[in-house]
Amino acid sequence: MAAEFAENSRSATLGRDDFKILGLSALGGALEFYDFIIFVFFATAIGKLFFPPDLPDYMVTVQTFAIFATGYLIRPVGGIVIAHFGDMFGRKRVFAFSIFLMALSTLGIAALPPYASIGIAAPLLLLLLRLLQGAAVGGEVPGAWTFVTEHVPSRHVGFACGFLCSGLTLGILLGALIAALLNTLLTPQQMLAYGWRIPFVIGGVFGLCAVYLRQWLRETPVFIRMSRERSAEVKLPVADVLRRHPAAVILSMALTWVLAASLIVTTLMTATLLEKIYHYSAATALMGTSVGTIFLIIGTTGAGALIDRMSSGKFFMLTSPFYAVATFAFYHFAGQSEMVMFVLYAIMGLSVGMVSGVPYVMVRAFPPRVRFSGLSFSYNLSYAIFGGMTPIAVASMLKWSPMAPAYYLLFIAAMAFLLGLYLMAKGHRIESTAGVEEAISSV
Repeated sequence: MAAEFAENSRSATLGRDDFKILGLSALGGALEFYDFIIFVFFATAIGKLFFPPDLPDYMVTVQTFAIFATGYLIRPVGGIVIAHFGDMFGRKRVFAFSIFLMALSTLGIAALPPYASIGIAAPLLLLLLRLLQGAAVGGEVPGAWTFVTEHVPSRHVGFACGFLCSGLTLGILLGALIAALLNTLLTPQQMLAYGWRIPFVIGGVFGLCAVYLRQWLRETPVFIRMSRERSAEVKLPVADVLRRHPAAVILSMALTWVLAASLIVTTLMTATLLEKIYHYSAATALMGTSVGTIFLIIGTTGAGALIDRMSSGKFFMLTSPFYAVATFAFYHFAGQSEMVMFVLYAIMGLSVGMVSGVPYVMVRAFPPRVRFSGLSFSYNLSYAIFGGMTPIAVASMLKWSPMAPAYYLLFIAAMAFLLGLYLMAKGHRIESTAGVEEAISSV
């Protein structure tokens, strides 16, 4: 009982140290996601420089995006390895290592010689560095969720998860804005000569700055308590996750599908859809995506604060219908006018903030001794599968209907609602969760 009192007597409000932890974690996450996603905004220039000039255009495009996709495919491996050491030796060390690895690999891409200089070694080195980026981001997101939720007061875990999701989304927005700025200021020839390297240099340098700032973070209280208990040690955390927590893995993978599909369709794919289906200019489409992303940043933080005030099941049952209506309305009416599109994109961005409830449930689905590994395995494997499947599924459905994105997101909304029903039935509430209960009982 004393241990339970100690846990629950932590400050009910977020203090200065909590905001410092949240700020540094979100900043690092934003920069790491920026580094990971910037590749796709400069895929055209990269394809021209890193593959043989006599290769057909379609083959250059396919191979360039294949290298981009390897970053997603390697995420489960990198995430599992990084999480293993996070559960064994501490959250703080691997949390700093993941962003250090991302910064070095991003600077490596910036410094790569093109195909004209070193031949086939150019795309091979690009592939290697992209694999390192994927491994780094595979450990960053679960590591950030684990790190902050083991620091902040339990009644603010939802807000902390939402704030982190906002940081990751900010990284995507920064990538889009820098890409738009460089394409405005530089000619196509300048972009090929040196311009494409600039965003990678920016990302790498700021990543190293984030590594320096993260040295001021302290280890989580939960891990410190566990490290004092020999009985809490697990030799191979991921094996323990698969053997003892299969239901948590399945639940977390389903929730990650909701998160991945929502972000990929509404943030990464919609700019192209606005051009091809609704015939907006590239500049207007990019502006619309930027508006939607800004409101997504607001929505994730707001939704995180909301889930702190109700059960997770009720949260998904309330937010998923709003998500369904907002996404369907956007794709149905976006072609009417620019103003209508901007307003509906803002509303859709707010509704997609629902995804901040995903890490809130996931961090509480696994006990502390294997939390990092459980999160990393479930999140990265699901993202590799469903994140890769989503654009293919939507693109294939477009042959049958221009409303394909809306129909796919209606399916995602229905799945989120059903997951809410499941969580209600299982009693996953903020006051009584597997992770918190084990953290208390293990002390």
